[in-house]
Amino acid sequence: MSPLDFKLIIGGVIVAFLLASLIVRSRRPRTPVWSIMNFTAFITVVSGLVGIEKLSSVIDLDVILFLIGMFSISSLAERSGLLAYLAGKFISLFKTRRSLILASSLLFGLLAAVSLNDTVALMGPPIAYTISKALGVDPRMMFLLLAFSITIGSVMTPIGNPQNMLITDNSGLQAPFVKFAVALSLPTLLNLVVTPLVLMRIYGVADGGRSNVVIVSEEKIRSRRDAALALVGLVSSVTALVLNDILQLLGLPHIEERGFIPFIIASAIYMFSEDPRSILAGVDWGTIVFFISMFITMEGVWRSGVLNPLLDMFPLNSSSRILNIVSLSALSIIGSQIVSNVPFTKLMLNKLHELGYTGSQETVWLTLAMATTIAGNLSLLGAASNIIIIEYLESRMGYTISFIDFAKIGVLITLINLAIYLIFLIVI
Repeated sequence: MSPLDFKLIIGGVIVAFLLASLIVRSRRPRTPVWSIMNFTAFITVVSGLVGIEKLSSVIDLDVILFLIGMFSISSLAERSGLLAYLAGKFISLFKTRRSLILASSLLFGLLAAVSLNDTVALMGPPIAYTISKALGVDPRMMFLLLAFSITIGSVMTPIGNPQNMLITDNSGLQAPFVKFAVALSLPTLLNLVVTPLVLMRIYGVADGGRSNVVIVSEEKIRSRRDAALALVGLVSSVTALVLNDILQLLGLPHIEERGFIPFIIASAIYMFSEDPRSILAGVDWGTIVFFISMFITMEGVWRSGVLNPLLDMFPLNSSSRILNIVSLSALSIIGSQIVSNVPFTKLMLNKLHELGYTGSQETVWLTLAMATTIAGNLSLLGAASNIIIIEYLESRMGYTISFIDFAKIGVLITLINLAIYLIFLIVI
C-alpha cells in the first residue's frame, strides 16, 4: 500500500467515524461532542496525517483566545444577571408570540451580522431560554432559532463570520461591504422572517396569543458592579472587533490576531470583578477542547485527500453561469459538513483561483460565502457556532439537540434558505 493510499483510507475512516459517532450519540447524549472530536484528533496524530511537531502551527491560537475571552465576558454577564435583565427588557417590547419570535430571529441575525456569529452563539442560549419561558414554548425551538438565525444573519456582511473574512481577504473582491449588502441583505432578511415561521409550524406554536411577559427588574441583577463590567466588556469587544475588521478591509493598520482583542479586554475585567474564579469556572472548556481537536482533525482530513473525489464531482467552470452557481452551492454545503465551513472555504479559495476566477467575478465569491455559511443550518458539524450552542446547553442547562434531530429540521431550513438566496444570486 502506498503512503497516498494509506492517507486516503485514514481520512475516510476519520470522516466515517465522526459522522457515525454523532448519529449514534443521538441515543447516548451523555457522550459530549468534544470527546468524539478529541478521539478523531488522536487518530489523526497517531496515524501520521499530522505530526506532533506540526500541531503548534495547526491549532489556531487566535480562535482559542477569542473563545476564552468572549466566554469570560459572557460568564460575567450571565452570573451578574445582565443577560437575564436585557432579555426581560427585550421581551417586554412585544405582546404576541408571533411578534416576539420574529423579532428574536431578526435580533440574533442582525447581531451576528455586525459582531461575528460565534459571539452571539456564546451569549445567545440564556437569552433564548428566557424568551422560551416567556412564550411558554419548547426551549429547543428557540435554541434552534438561535442557531439558524445567527448563521443566516452572518451571511450578509464580510465580518459576519470567519469564512466571509477569508473570502474578502483572498478573493480580490472590491468594495466587499457594498457587494455583500447589495446582493445578500434582502434575501438574508427574508430568510430571517421565513425561518421562524417554519419553526413555529413545526413546533405547533400558535400564531396569535399574548406572550407571558416576565420583565426582569433591575433588582434581579445580582451584582451591579459585575453587570456594569460585563456591559463594558461586551460593548468594547464588539466595537473593537468591528472597527478592526473595517480597518483591515480598508487596507489600514489593524490587529491581525483579532481573537486577542476580547482576551485582553477580559483580562482587565477579571481584576475588578467580585469573584474572578467564578468567571473562569464559567468558561466552557469543553468547547475550547472541541476547537483544538477540530483544528487537528480537519487538517488531517484535508491532507488525506479524501475530499478530492468530491471536488471533481461538481462542474465549477462550465459555460453555464447558473450551473456554476448551483454546483458551487451544492459542493460547499456538502463539503462543509465533512470538514466544517472555515477549512472548506480555505480549500475552495485555492481551487477557484486554480480555475481562473478573479475578484471581478463577484457572484462566484458571494455564492461561496453564502453556501459555506448556510451549510451551518444543515447539521451540527456545518458550523462551529452550532457546537458552541450545543455544548452550552448540555453543560449548563441540561438540554440537548441530537445530530439527527438537528438535521431533520436543518435539511428543510437549509433548502428553503438556499432557494431564496439562489433566486437573488442568479438574477444579479
